[in-house]
Amino acid sequence: MKRRVLFVCTANSARSLMAEALLRDMAGDRFEVASAGTEPTRPHPMALQVLEEAGLSTEGLHSKQLADVQGQYWDYVITLCEKAANECGTVCRPAQQIAWDFADPVPANRHATFALTLKEIRERIALFALVHQKETGPKPASYEPVTVFKALADDFRLAALLLIRSQRQLCVCELTEAFEAPQPKVSRHLATLRDAGLLATERRGQWIYYSLNPGIPQWLARVLEETASHNGGLIENPLARLQAMADRPSVQCL
Repeated sequence: MKRRVLFVCTANSARSLMAEALLRDMAGDRFEVASAGTEPTRPHPMALQVLEEAGLSTEGLHSKQLADVQGQYWDYVITLCEKAANECGTVCRPAQQIAWDFADPVPANRHATFALTLKEIRERIALFALVHQKETGPKPASYEPVTVFKALADDFRLAALLLIRSQRQLCVCELTEAFEAPQPKVSRHLATLRDAGLLATERRGQWIYYSLNPGIPQWLARVLEETASHNGGLIENPLARLQAMADRPSVQCL
């Protein structure tokens, strides 16, 4: 699965759009990329010009509100200015937060300034793609008992895993409804379960769908089966809320 990267700056008119176009061009086969702004305006014509002069596609580039994308799952949130970094400290958790700081070329409004900013961001993007190259592939789970039971040693994570197991697949919005929990909390716990090898993921549109990892060993499958069969009360209330949910995405996709 491609890792998802969100670039954020204040206006989403130049720096973050440049970063979006650059990473998509350099490593679009490994990363799914978007950008947004804390106070978005519109793409600056000179930003689009230097991108096109560099042979980079500007198709689909447009300024977006951060609120429109922060409910989605992101692996990395990269801010490109200090203001955005200060305003985005808790955005899109559990994404890894990375803070870069590039001078805004808009006030100068000079072609040379925009071209220099593009060059500087290109160098940083190239380094990012290189450093994270090995991280884009799936990491095999070891299923060490200590690691597994640490991941399950939380009432929310255990109940979420059992609910996902009972429904075959669920997306974040269904789990937030079932557990009456905020999206950042749900995503954080799902990431822990995924990193322990307990969950598999599949992307459809903006949603990540979670299912029990088919590669879990037999001993662990038996533990989960016994746990589910003797502890139905763990998911009784979440299951009732889930079944009462209107327009469930997973039901529509089955």
